[in-house]
Amino acid sequence: MIELGDGAVWAEDSGGDGPPLVLLHPGVGDSRIWDGLWPELAAQHRLVRFDVRGYGRSPEPVAGYSNLADLHAVLDRFGLDRVHLVGCSMGGGTSLGFALRHPGRVASLTLLCPGVGGYPWPDEPESDAEYDRLVAAGDLAGLTAFGLREWAAAGADPQATAQLRSAARAWPGEDVHQRPDPPVFDRLGELSGLPAVVLIGDLDRPPAIDCAERTAERLGCELVRLPGVDHLPPLRAPDAVLAAIRKVTVRGRR
Repeated sequence: MIELGDGAVWAEDSGGDGPPLVLLHPGVGDSRIWDGLWPELAAQHRLVRFDVRGYGRSPEPVAGYSNLADLHAVLDRFGLDRVHLVGCSMGGGTSLGFALRHPGRVASLTLLCPGVGGYPWPDEPESDAEYDRLVAAGDLAGLTAFGLREWAAAGADPQATAQLRSAARAWPGEDVHQRPDPPVFDRLGELSGLPAVVLIGDLDRPPAIDCAERTAERLGCELVRLPGVDHLPPLRAPDAVLAAIRKVTVRGRR
């Protein structure tokens, strides 16, 4: 557990002397989404992952916090000066924000269905109203079902259900305490020289697919399309995710 002054996050460090690689989970799951990839990646990298406040094994937030500031604190706690970042959804947005704020500390970016701050996501009043009703009622089962319907089009298997249930527990506290990090969508061109890859599933939501396509275009990087995959690529297509990470991290070492 890493104390952050006004809160704490659970984090894991594999140790070792391989190139450091940091895994950032989505807002529809927690750091256990990386369990299936951990052994393969740990054979080549020093791995770090952590649960955002309120998710997984991290305590619920009690004060305002920033995902970008918490990532910075975790890297400093483990003495990591320059890292490869792998971010899924919310974690992809944090990765991009960190790369823009601290370009010398990022060796490469692997972005899985990234949630990019500043992207013009369309208004969804009916969905927002349903979510608000479920939160107000404290309906964890309803929130989990809502998340599965929206983000797990490839199926509500036990792994996906566990991820969305964990996320649903975190969302109410996140709504109250999380401070939005600065938008980055209009600044992505500043990262065009950084080794990067974007992955997106064809079963993801249409705005997420559009965001990934436009992000890859602005970064000037490869876009990998994943057939039969929704918003949970580490669960649905682990081999494709591993291949993308390996390819881009080799470029990032040059």
